[in-house]
Amino acid sequence: MPFFYPNFQNDMWRLMGIIFFHDKEHFIVKGEKRFDQQRIETFLRERGIAMFDTATRVVRTKNTASDKDLDIIEETDVKAMLDRIPLCHAIITAGQLATTTLCRQFGVEEPRVATYVEVVYNKRSVRIYRMPSSSRAYPMKTEQKAELYAKALKNR
Repeated sequence: MPFFYPNFQNDMWRLMGIIFFHDKEHFIVKGEKRFDQQRIETFLRERGIAMFDTATRVVRTKNTASDKDLDIIEETDVKAMLDRIPLCHAIITAGQLATTTLCRQFGVEEPRVATYVEVVYNKRSVRIYRMPSSSRAYPMKTEQKAELYAKALKNR
């Protein structure tokens, strides 16, 4: 994929549009059913928001986008990433598998949806937020998800 959450059926960029611009369609290319990658990348850089997967090598066991159909071959070394990003004090996961993978690396219990756990890594406090999936399959209205994500993003 050329960037994170490119599937037009996923609501991540609609959530970000609501939170930061009060416009669900802010990142949608007018008249098309796709997101504006350049606008998204500029936004992320300007806001200091980084995105990365909790796994660097995976195998899809079925031809679906569902986490339940993923086998993780190699986890991302999140601690090494944090070493390179000293101003990072919050990590937001947007799914169960990402949460499980990340919390296992830090040896902490998984937070419930819309909550966080705090870990200390190299004398730095880092919050791990568990947000609802941005997938439309997750049974929650987009506006409700945006409210939850907004709290985590504003406390980062």
